[in-house]
Parts: sequence; structure tokens; C-alpha cells
Amino acid sequence: MAQTAQPQPKTAWVVDPVHSNVEFAVRHMVIATVKGRFAKFQIKAGFDETRPENTSVEGTIDAASVDTGEAKRDEHLRSPDFFDAANFPQISFKSRRVERRGGDEYRMVGDLTIRDTTREAPFDVTFAGIVKDPWGNQRAGFTATTTLNRKDFGLKWNMPLEAGGLLVSDTVKVSVEVELVKQK
Repeated sequence: MAQTAQPQPKTAWVVDPVHSNVEFAVRHMVIATVKGRFAKFQIKAGFDETRPENTSVEGTIDAASVDTGEAKRDEHLRSPDFFDAANFPQISFKSRRVERRGGDEYRMVGDLTIRDTTREAPFDVTFAGIVKDPWGNQRAGFTATTTLNRKDFGLKWNMPLEAGGLLVSDTVKVSVEVELVKQK
């Protein structure tokens, strides 16, 4: 009787925070784009090197680590008007599935939780490859992007502008650059 090949186990990888970032961009007063980032986050992956579509990812972001370069705006973003970081200290993501799009392009769909709301969120992912660093560690690089409606997650605060439009757009572009290190 022929034996069937056993699937390769996923290997554990963790984020290298020094070489990774979680950023966002939102339109301000209709005419400009404000960008920000989160300084504290963790990402763990069960990465299947031979079949990336079998990969699983879990990540958390410290909501209070939001940084737009303007202290008063950051305080407002931490407040109940936006992230309510005192009551909801973490933003989280847990993948459900990964779909191969072709080449090194994938779509990762998972549950994104902001405040007390969890919604399905799709991320377009580009796999940059795997390299060995000068110390013998395996590293993998990824870029993941998505566009969210902040109101879907309870971030509804806004102000109408005299000339029309709103102070803050509902659409938020999210970009994640990740360098993962394979665990031994």
C-alpha cells in the first residue's frame, strides 16, 4: 500500500519590530492626508513555506501607541471618540484563510477587532521572499494592505466643514510591512 505524503508542519515565525511597521492614512478636511503609525505591536505566524496559503497569522496592536506626530491629535485618537484605548487597549487580527492570487500575491482574510467590534477584513499580501541573515536566522518579508471604513468599528466622531465635507474621512488605508524571524 502506498503511503501518502504527510503535510509539512507550519513553522513558527515572530515579528522583528525594528524592521516592521503598522501604518495608516486618512483624509483630513477633504484636502490633505494625515498618516500615523502604531509603535507597539506583536505578530506571530504559522508560516507554511511550501504552501503559503496554509499560513495563519495573529497580531495585536497597543492602541495607546498611536503616533501621528501631533500629541494633541494622538490624545484625541486614544480617547472614547476613537480607539478608547483605556477601555479597549488592544486592536487584534486573527486570520481565517489565505487565498493565492498568483505569483507572490495573496489575500488574507481574518477577524479584525477594534474597540468592541469584530469584522471580517481582507488584506492584500505580497510575499517578498525568505533570506538568511548574517547571524544564520531565516527571515521572511511581507507587505499587507487594506482599506477600512472606520465607522464599521465604532469610530464615528467627526465634524462637518463649513464648505462641505467632513473633518476626517471614513476611509482609512492601512499598510503593514512585516519582517518575520523563524523560530528555532
